[in-house]
This record gives sequence, C-alpha cells and structure tokens, in this order.
Amino acid sequence: MRIDIISAVPALMESAFNHSILKRAIANNLVEINLINLRDYSINNKQKQIDDYAFGGGAGMVLMIEPIDKCISELKLKRTYDEIIYMSPDGELLNQNNCNRFSLMKNIIILCGHYKGVDERVRQHLITKEISIGDYVLSGGELAACVLSDSIIRLIPGVMNDETSALSDSFQDNLLAPPVYTRPAEYNTWKVPEILLSGHTENIEKWRHTESILRTKERRPGLFNSDKE
Repeated sequence: MRIDIISAVPALMESAFNHSILKRAIANNLVEINLINLRDYSINNKQKQIDDYAFGGGAGMVLMIEPIDKCISELKLKRTYDEIIYMSPDGELLNQNNCNRFSLMKNIIILCGHYKGVDERVRQHLITKEISIGDYVLSGGELAACVLSDSIIRLIPGVMNDETSALSDSFQDNLLAPPVYTRPAEYNTWKVPEILLSGHTENIEKWRHTESILRTKERRPGLFNSDKE
C-alpha cells in the first residue's frame, strides 16, 4: 500500500511515522508513506504562497485550489488512486468499517486542511471522500491524517506481530473489547478474574464475549443497538 499525504506543514507528521508499529511497517516495505509539502506546488515559487483571503471577507486564510490541483494531478500521472481523502470536521465520521475497507486499497491520497480549510472547488471536483475523526476542530488535518493512517496500516497483513490482535480490537464486530489483565494475578488485594487463570480456552472466550457485550451495553449502547438492527 502507498499513502501520499499532502500538507502545508508535513514536518508535523514525521514523528508519527518514525516510531513503533508504523516505523516497522515502512521498514518492512508493507506500506509506503510519502509526505508531500504543498508549498512545493505554490503559485509563487519565491514566496511559496498556497493560501489567500476568502472571497466575501471574513477571518482566516483559505488553501488555494491551484497548488492542490497541481499536486494531485502530478500524483495521478504516476498511478491510479482508490481514494482521494480530505480530512474535514464535517466529513463522514471515521469508523472501523471504513478502516477495514481502506486497508484493502493499493493507493490513497490524504489531503490535510489548514487555516480555514480549502477552496470549496477542491471538495467539489478533486476529492472522492471526506473523513472526520470526531466532532471537534483541530488546527490542521495533519494529526487527523496520522490517526487515519495508523488505523489503516495496523490492519495490513504482516504489520502486527500477532495478526489476530487487530481482529479482536474494539469495533471490529461492533462490540468494545473485553477487559484485559496481566501479572501479577493479585495486587493490593485486587484480583484477576479466576476464569482467566483456568486455562480453559473455550470458557475464557465465552467470558470475553460476554464481557464485550456488557461493556458495550454500558458504555456505548448506541453501538450495540445499531449492530442488532
């Protein structure tokens, strides 16, 4: 898989891809991450301008369509993209089903918004999907792009040391993950449930499934009900 991320400040994302699971995935050639500086496609090479004032007035600057179009057009000359995603607070809310679907793709572009966002014509003509990571606003789309990338990459076969781990995460079956414990079995009189120490795999799995249902009903009842509809 290849993920091209277009940003006004790509340096904000470098750390996310230089540590832990994402770093190993890149080193093992399971995914290719290409951080693209939008200023390399500026309309004024000397000033590196990529934004301008909004027509009609108002506070804040808007990312211009021309550098974004130039960048995306150049990328599309080299390969076909399954999705061109714009990170936006008013996009479709990211969920596990989206992550699963994206993880099966070969090439993805992620465009990070900045300032007051992008010229609306970018959204109308250049983007195939808009994704939000929550009902709040960030200073830019870079952190959101890292969240999206992490949620996708960890699902690629070979990325996780134990591939079944990703399949048992919260939301994979519209249930929250069950509680987990590790040594010691007792600490400060707080004990690990006896069932987990029994060695009886079938009973343990039944317990985990029951706990997932109970936890989902308690903490995210809407998620549980949507699975039953």
